[in-house]
Amino acid sequence: MKRTAIELADGRELIYFDERDDAVRDQPDQRELPPPPPASQLRYDPLTDEWVAVAVHRQTRTFLPPADQCPLCPSRGDRHSEIPAPDYDVAVFENRFPSLSQRIADEPAEITGFTPVRPGQGRCEVVCFTDDHQASFASLSPARVRLVLDALADRTTAVGALPGVEQVFCFENRGVEIGVTLHHPHGQIYAYPFVTPRTRSLLAAARRHAERTGGGNLYADVLATERAAGDRVVAANDHWTAYVPAAARWPFEVHVAPHRPVPDIPALDDAERDAFGPLYLDVLRRFDGLFDLPMPYIAAWHQAPVRIDRELGHLHLQLFTIRRAKDKLKYLAGSESGMGVFINDIAPERAAELLRAG
Repeated sequence: MKRTAIELADGRELIYFDERDDAVRDQPDQRELPPPPPASQLRYDPLTDEWVAVAVHRQTRTFLPPADQCPLCPSRGDRHSEIPAPDYDVAVFENRFPSLSQRIADEPAEITGFTPVRPGQGRCEVVCFTDDHQASFASLSPARVRLVLDALADRTTAVGALPGVEQVFCFENRGVEIGVTLHHPHGQIYAYPFVTPRTRSLLAAARRHAERTGGGNLYADVLATERAAGDRVVAANDHWTAYVPAAARWPFEVHVAPHRPVPDIPALDDAERDAFGPLYLDVLRRFDGLFDLPMPYIAAWHQAPVRIDRELGHLHLQLFTIRRAKDKLKYLAGSESGMGVFINDIAPERAAELLRAG
C-alpha cells in the first residue's frame, strides 16, 4: 500500500491509498473554496444522558447531484471535484460539511442549568472506495477490499489520536432508502468526543458478563455459541463468521466477526485482513440477490473506545437493511422510534436460511 497525503484548497487533508507503489498523486486542488465551517455544537440531554450534535451548516451540503457533478469522482479536464487526481484507488478526506471537527469556536457554557454545551470536537472523514461512480462495494475485488480495510485501520489510528476523541466509528450508508446524499460508493468515519450510547450499552452488558463469568468476553462467547449452533450462520472461513443474531432487530441483519477477539480494525493481522474481503463480498452479493434489487443497507463497524474498556470489546461489522420484502420497507415507527423497542417481521432463522440460499 502506498499512502500519499495532500492538502485541499481550503486546508482540509486528503489521503490517497494506492495498490501500486508507483502511483503519483501530486495534482493540486485548483478550486477556490471558502474556509471550512467551525465545529458544531454539542448539547447535553439530561433526560437520556446523551449528547446531541447541532450542525446547522450541514443544511447546505450537497444533495444527490447528477453523476457529472459528483464531488467524489476524480477531477478531469475543467471539472474539479473533492479529489484532484484524474483517477484513484481509495481516497479519504475530511468532510467539507462535518458533524464534528477540530475547528473549535467559543461556545456558551450552557443553554439552561440542565443543558450544558460543548464544542463538537472530533473529526468526520469521507472514504471513497473506488473512482468508478457506477460501482458498489459488492463489485470491488478482494484486493481492493483489503486496501479499504488498511485505509480504515490507518485512519482509525490517526483520528483516534486527535485531541478529545473517545471513539472511532467507520460505516457505509447505501441507497436513497437509507438516506444517502451522494450515490458514489463511499463510507464515512466519525471520531466522537464521547463514547456513543450504543457502545455504552454494549460495554455495560459485556462488563456484567465478565464479572459474572470471571473475565469472559461476552461477544466472543456469543459468537462461539452461534458457530456451534450453525442455524443462523450465513457464511464462514478460517478467520471470520457471518451470522444473523438470534435477536436481530432488522429484517435482514448479519454480523461479520473475526474469530479472534480484537478491539478494533488496526488490531487485525494480515491473515485476518486478507480473509475478510472474500467473505464480506459474498454476504453483500447475497443481500443484493434476495430481491434481485440493489439492497439499501448500513454497514457499521463496532470498535472498542479509544481509551477505556478496550478489553471488553470485540470488533465486528453489523450489516443490516430496512428492506423486508421486494416492495416493502421496515420503518422505525412508534415502538422503535418512540420507545426503542424493535419489532422484527422476519424470524432470524428464516433470514439466515434465505441468505444462505441466495
